[in-house]
Amino acid sequence: QVQLVESGGGLVQPGGSLRLSCAASGSIFNINPMGWYRQTPGKQREAVATITGDGSTTYADSVKGRFTISRDNAKNTVYLQMNSLKPEDTAVYYCYVVVLKRYWGQGTQVTVSS
Repeated sequence: QVQLVESGGGLVQPGGSLRLSCAASGSIFNINPMGWYRQTPGKQREAVATITGDGSTTYADSVKGRFTISRDNAKNTVYLQMNSLKPEDTAVYYCYVVVLKRYWGQGTQVTVSS
């Protein structure tokens, strides 16, 4: 069984920064892909960033140059550093890990507002 615990969400002003963390427990290995999605009410969940076991990353066009995904394999933790935040980044952010199937965290709210 795999469990994911997220932290780091909150309220931030436009132009500000937040760092999300997601700690995984269970049968996690360095090769397992991890990443982040986000969802706003009435919309489908949107892929934000992914990182493979060897550190390769992909980003949604809307966050390129502003968000950075990273992982600490020793801690089974994935991070999402979010800079230059915009009101349209407001969403619930979900982390995931792929271990035969995709496991999800509980979600953390990010609100960008003045």
